Amino acid sequence: TGLTQTIQRQSTMAAIPHGGMQLMRPHFVDPQTNIVYDTNNSDFEGWLTKQSVWLKDWRRRYFILKGSRLFFSKSEYQAPHGMIDLSQCTTVKSADLKSKKRNSFEISTPDTTFLLYADTEKEKDDWIGSVGKSIVRCSSTYYRNTGTQEGVQPQQNHNQQQYTMPQQQQYEDDDDDIYSNDGNEYFND
Repeated sequence: TGLTQTIQRQSTMAAIPHGGMQLMRPHFVDPQTNIVYDTNNSDFEGWLTKQSVWLKDWRRRYFILKGSRLFFSKSEYQAPHGMIDLSQCTTVKSADLKSKKRNSFEISTPDTTFLLYADTEKEKDDWIGSVGKSIVRCSSTYYRNTGTQEGVQPQQNHNQQQYTMPQQQQYEDDDDDIYSNDGNEYFND
């Protein structure tokens, strides 16, 4: 559209302190709403390989996590062509068995499950942690700067992390029971 072309033609250079220049990434324009999202100054970014939703083939993409949005593009400084709204996500977890790929994880919404894999296990763990924190921040049960529960606790089993949004949150003074093995497959006692 005309709006997309205008935004993409904007300068891709910006001044930084001490006279240097920094490459700026073009904005993402949501094709359904025409809302423009700035993807610079990200919270986390890097290369992942994503399974295409329709064709099921694997494509290497550059991912940019900013707030509650995960953008992806074909290269680091190209305008993103897709976005995952993490405020709609319910789970991020390891998915090596499901994808049949090493260092893979899934991001689930009520409608879609996105399968991705990183180059290393550490990168996978970093992505799961960063995306999980973003999902938690979108939760109505997340409280910042209070001494109360944050609503979602990471669960670990042999270097795997999973963040799950609670169906119903119970508030108790004693949360020792969150570490018990009540049939939870992610704890290994």
